[in-house]
Amino acid sequence: MKREDLTEKLLDIKREKGWSWKHICDKIGGYSEVLIVGAILGQMKLTKPQAANAGELFGLSKAEVAMLNEVPMRGTGTPMPPTDPLIYRFYEMVMVNGPAWKALIEEEFGDGIMSAIDFDMAMERVANPKGDRVKITMSGKFLPYKYYGASGNVPEYGFKEE
Repeated sequence: MKREDLTEKLLDIKREKGWSWKHICDKIGGYSEVLIVGAILGQMKLTKPQAANAGELFGLSKAEVAMLNEVPMRGTGTPMPPTDPLIYRFYEMVMVNGPAWKALIEEEFGDGIMSAIDFDMAMERVANPKGDRVKITMSGKFLPYKYYGASGNVPEYGFKEE
């Protein structure tokens, strides 16, 4: 069985049972909803205890449970640019705002990147009389670029210079 086939099986069971993502996340436990849903959709891995919880919930074979604990090939399944309108809007946000985010992060932190590995994300619904809003908060560790071969008074890392 391929990982994509397992994802389709899990989605079929979710539909048949009428489960919400919240129900599934509560039963698997241990991670944020974004990570658990990402694992069900084949983009993240679950720990062995979480995979066992998923196996019990979905009635999976030993091999399917093991597959949920394997590191996936992340990023597969989404064409670039994305064609789904909601996912495309995130792509659009990065295309339009990315240069400004980069400039502001570098001014504040120095030469480096925001980690997408040492990273937290939360999503919430915010009531608004003009239409509810989606609030997404992202927090990634700042990773300064290392200037290999630096010597003398040249900084080794791209932290913000005073």
